[in-house]
Amino acid sequence: MNKSLIVAISLISTGPLCSQGAQPDATKLKADAQKVVSVIKGDKAKTQVYCEILELIDEAEQEENPAKTAELSERIDNLEGKLGPEFITLVHALTDIDAHSQDAHDIRSIIAPLDGSCD
Repeated sequence: MNKSLIVAISLISTGPLCSQGAQPDATKLKADAQKVVSVIKGDKAKTQVYCEILELIDEAEQEENPAKTAELSERIDNLEGKLGPEFITLVHALTDIDAHSQDAHDIRSIIAPLDGSCD
């Protein structure tokens, strides 16, 4: 599975959900995603936090102990705030979009270059 999608899913599932039931504006979401990617890529510390989140997600996927998984989720929650409010807003907005839609695919494509920053 695409790591940027995993990040989005993880943050959605571990963070508080604020769904209003309305389908978000895909054009705005794509613009927001581009802005978030630009902000994170432009800040070395935020890029490191993003990469750390990816590592924790990989670790959580491998973990079989529910207590350890909960601990990893808590660490992810703590790190997500360091990526800024725009990141959190984007992730929460993604809860209202069909994960199999073209818009979701387009947004994943926008976020995917961040993965290349993590080596």
